[in-house]
Amino acid sequence: MLARVESSGRATAHRERLAPYLEPHLERRRLGLKHPIHDFLFTYYSYRPAQLQNWHPGYGEGDEALLRERLPLIRQLHNLMTATASRAPNLGCFGLHEWAMVYQEPLDPEGHRHDWPLRLGQDATDKVVESHRIACSHFDAFRFFTPPAIPLNSLQPGRNDREKFEQPGCLHGGMDLYKHAFRLAPLVPAEVVADAFALAWEIRILDMRAAPYDFSGLTLDPTGEEWTPVRIETAEGKRDYAEQQRTFAERGQAIRSELIAWCERLLASDANRKTDQTR
Repeated sequence: MLARVESSGRATAHRERLAPYLEPHLERRRLGLKHPIHDFLFTYYSYRPAQLQNWHPGYGEGDEALLRERLPLIRQLHNLMTATASRAPNLGCFGLHEWAMVYQEPLDPEGHRHDWPLRLGQDATDKVVESHRIACSHFDAFRFFTPPAIPLNSLQPGRNDREKFEQPGCLHGGMDLYKHAFRLAPLVPAEVVADAFALAWEIRILDMRAAPYDFSGLTLDPTGEEWTPVRIETAEGKRDYAEQQRTFAERGQAIRSELIAWCERLLASDANRKTDQTR
């Protein structure tokens, strides 16, 4: 009885925690409205709001078959996250991956470059890229670089060598902790997934505040504050970005460590099961 009450309370707290993020998104979706900053976590990532709201306690009795099915994924994520955690964070990228995604971008047939204007215009944006060292270590950001920007990157991460490049200061690596968490669900508790989601939400805001786009007039959930840029083309903006990046790296390492611990717990549970079967 007490276990059911505890589970019910955790489920309610989980839904209440996520409501300020999910309810505005669901209302915009009902009205056919888009938000270029917040929609990302529901379009780029495959986890739907209903899945995120669903509470689960983590691995327990009856999950053995699911654990066996997920073992290759668990090993893969454990290897990736332990490799990432072993490196020092690089805090000198200044979000220039977003700028490289629009570098020398040609006009489309209708004469537009983007859904949103560039804050500095195309020429000045290109000059910012050309006057900085680009060092993007995250393949899923690097793969969106424009063709002229690709050779400007000092690193050349590939789809199959993420373990060699991922580092804990990377904003996109921090956001991907959410992906790692929900791919392990429901074998990890819903609260861990929610922690990773909340971190990804805040990182996404910084990512777009430091991006070259002009989102003037947009407000941010769940606070309602207005979007303002982090002007990484200035010394003050670089300091602001690096300070926030450092904070996110620290928070990300804590979540990464928890996910690594869960992976090890799951792998140990499977090893114990195999040992019991041989007795």
